Amino acid sequence: MWEYTDKVKELFLNPKNAGVIEDADGVGEVGSMACGDALKLSLKINDEGVIEDARFQTFGCASAIASASALTELLKGKTVEEAGKITNQEIADYLGGLPKEKMHCSVLGQQALEKALADYRGEPPKQEEEGEVVCECFGVTDRQIEKAVRENNLATVEEVTNYTKAGGGCESCHDSIREIISRVRAEKQPKTRPRMSNIQKIRLIEETLENEIRPALKQDGGDIELVDVIGNRVLLSMRGACAVCKASEQTMKNFVEGKLQELVLPELVVEEVRT
Repeated sequence: MWEYTDKVKELFLNPKNAGVIEDADGVGEVGSMACGDALKLSLKINDEGVIEDARFQTFGCASAIASASALTELLKGKTVEEAGKITNQEIADYLGGLPKEKMHCSVLGQQALEKALADYRGEPPKQEEEGEVVCECFGVTDRQIEKAVRENNLATVEEVTNYTKAGGGCESCHDSIREIISRVRAEKQPKTRPRMSNIQKIRLIEETLENEIRPALKQDGGDIELVDVIGNRVLLSMRGACAVCKASEQTMKNFVEGKLQELVLPELVVEEVRT
């Protein structure tokens, strides 16, 4: 049985903003009854481009309901531009984390938000981005898998299944998913890179922590400290609110490790040190 945070339980048992806005300025619908998850998000946006109200209707599990409710809470009071930057990881973090098998619920919310904002702007559906269906069981396309791998630093078929459901049925698409993972992760590898000394590597890690990672963590009352670098192992310790957050493991893996691999060295692996 999955372990849910108190926040997930709270928003499942007492969801906020459930319902529909009849005169909505933007509507996004994703998923389907066939695959077991469906979400409709409606937004009320004022003349200044600020989201005044956000409501949802969903067919899904406790995580789907809690994720949709969390998304609507995150959206209220934000401008359209700010809302467009919300990621599925922010939805999961708001809930104090989600079981890894349920991360697809937060992805569903992000997808509904993208469609609702596109509807508000009057943009036509981007048919060319739908791609080819890879997972017939759940109707997941190669473009959707590519995006999940790229944005969440996924490395295995199991992780892709957790975030998209792809591969969770008959498993006949597993080889195709592995090929997509390899291709996307190869894109992140620099074609050529100069040999880096250990001192240079440590300095670049420290700069990335200071300029790219620490500011994002401090927004939520957290911080991070570099403990040691052993080969390509980066030992880090969470501080402040991050030290007691149940989502710290996901933040360390999906955000911190992803940034360090992107900006320092693809082979880096982060490990959290409890002090």
